[in-house]
Formats: sequence, C-alpha cells, structure tokens
Amino acid sequence: MSRLRPGKLHVRLAEGSVADGPVLPRCYSLTHSDSTGDLFLTIGPDFDRAQISGLYTRLMRDEVLAEWREEEDGPSLHVYCHVSGGLAFGTASWRYAIFRHELPLVLEAFRFGDRGLFETYPELDEAPIRIHFRSHRRRYRRTERWGTPADYLLLFDN
Repeated sequence: MSRLRPGKLHVRLAEGSVADGPVLPRCYSLTHSDSTGDLFLTIGPDFDRAQISGLYTRLMRDEVLAEWREEEDGPSLHVYCHVSGGLAFGTASWRYAIFRHELPLVLEAFRFGDRGLFETYPELDEAPIRIHFRSHRRRYRRTERWGTPADYLLLFDN
C-alpha cells in the first residue's frame, strides 16, 4: 500500500536538469513541512544546499538526500539519512526509528517525482537502493539494501 499523496509532493527541477535525464549526475534533496505534510523534492546535478540550509532544517536534520552512482554492476541509488552527530534534534534511536518508518514514503516520492527519468531509462527500476544511515554511534551507522525503485512504484504511476 502506498503512502504518498501525489498532491502533497512538490517537485522542482534545478538548473541543469530536465525530466528525462541524464542519470549522472542526478541528485535528490527532499524536505517536508511538519505542519502541512507537504514534501519538497528538488532534482538536480547537485544537492540543493539552499533547500537544506534554513535554520529549521539545519536543526531538525530530517532532510533526505540521494544520488545516482555508477558502480561495477550498473547504476545504483544511494540515499543518505542523518541519524546523529553534530547538532540534530532528538536521540539517535528516535531519529533512526523515524527514518526507517518514513523511508518507504521517501522512496515513493523519489520514484514518482522523477518518473520522467524512469520512463526514459526503465532499467533504473531494477537498480539497487542503498540506504546510508549516518551516525556518530556505531549501532546506527550502517548501509542497508532497500530493494529497487520498482518496489516503490505507485499503482497510479503507470
């Protein structure tokens, strides 16, 4: 069951990006509004530093960043979540649990928000997704495989 409400996702293509590619370099910067539930996704050749530099975002550190990388076996999507370290609101265990709970929604937002790329390069739907939990605590510092973008394809996305 999908969690994404497409009307709540606001997608912006940064300068240097178009809806259908290229795959590299391609980065995603995702933030949200706690009060409205809206998601804000910027797709560009680099992370949108302006989007994640506001005081609230810097304190909460609940943005999710992702990028496509070319590896030996082909492209893969690497997703970064800041669990702990530096100034961040909440304990590492609490933040880790929230990221794990919200990641399916995040991955649906990436897949739906960049559907033009997947239409042009359908093989990307089978690329591995690697989630990097960044933390100063070893217990939460890990990289996990979270399936492929096809696992997060919305039924009404066809």
